[in-house]
Amino acid sequence: MFNEPDIISEKVNQDGQSELVINMGPQHPATHGVLHLVVTLNGETIKKIEPHLGYIHRSIEKMCESLTYRQFIYVTSRMDYLSSHINNLGSVMISEKGMQIEVPERAKVIRVILSELTRIASHELWLGAMAMDLGAFTPFFYAFREREMITEIMEDTCGARLTMNYFVPGGLMYDIHPEFQTKVKAFITQFKKKVVEYEDLVTNNVIFQSRMKGVGVLSAEDAISFGCSGPVARASGVRCDIRKLYPYEVYDKVQFDEILETAGDSFARYMVRVREMNESVKIIEQLIDNIPEGDFVGKTKNVLKLPKGDFYTRVETARGELGVYVVSEGGTTPYRIKFRSPGFSNLSALSHMAEGSKIGDLMATMGTLDLVIPDIDR
Repeated sequence: MFNEPDIISEKVNQDGQSELVINMGPQHPATHGVLHLVVTLNGETIKKIEPHLGYIHRSIEKMCESLTYRQFIYVTSRMDYLSSHINNLGSVMISEKGMQIEVPERAKVIRVILSELTRIASHELWLGAMAMDLGAFTPFFYAFREREMITEIMEDTCGARLTMNYFVPGGLMYDIHPEFQTKVKAFITQFKKKVVEYEDLVTNNVIFQSRMKGVGVLSAEDAISFGCSGPVARASGVRCDIRKLYPYEVYDKVQFDEILETAGDSFARYMVRVREMNESVKIIEQLIDNIPEGDFVGKTKNVLKLPKGDFYTRVETARGELGVYVVSEGGTTPYRIKFRSPGFSNLSALSHMAEGSKIGDLMATMGTLDLVIPDIDR
């Protein structure tokens, strides 16, 4: 199918040096999904990495073209399944933009709160899994302790813990759970009290720092060249937070910082995500006691038809910029849908980042890219 080499094969390069070609995956536990890497080695030094994609391709874009503008929203929960709410928001905004649907302020605020809870939950899972990739097992349980509080809030709100379906064109499916604000504030209290444990266990750990610092370096110029976004690009000093550059919903009404690092290595990417969780908490704190009263959904027609033309929206997921592009012929279904996923562009930089490093450092480099393979394959 991919003209794959054997599991392990040896070849001689143009310089007469012996090179080893090995397969990592598609079942390798460190990939967190069905990703296949063909790695060319000179001894233990990485010469080249070729990602082979498509193992869980489900033709989501084509599926969306046969679904209505209300229906296709929820297919996107199955792409980057750790950013379900944010994926749905980008898809909902297409209809709202095309048909100029007025969204109640209450719905906008709740959407942002849920989006930031989604971002924290995603970063928590990433932190635990990435630390475990490097051999630290305990942080996995600590990270999931707070993440479990978020998934319980999601379950109360929309009945799902992972692939959420709650946003609709014009607002929300239904109003928030009566205990929503109480549980969110309880989570904030717990998170702020326990986040110091991440610092002690992981951030300040000498072994962890030695495994991460100076590993998988990506310069700002290269991050831009590869089209990287999200924490991967911001760790290289590239300003790319869609919430700041192109504010949507109520992001222009809250105070928060765009987290930037300049080292561009694995430790910088780690620090960006840890600090981003604190910024998400800051956003939620500003909104949770100020949810406006009123309707949770605006008035819309039962059957939605986008005007003829093309439309584009973008949102900031936990992994970077998700672009949703729709070409409409004026009917009830899109003529063409294209998703610009952050994971695909971020993965494209992996070979460049890993070239010249040791095979043992690949886990740190790849782990800090925070790849969700269904987001790449779609």
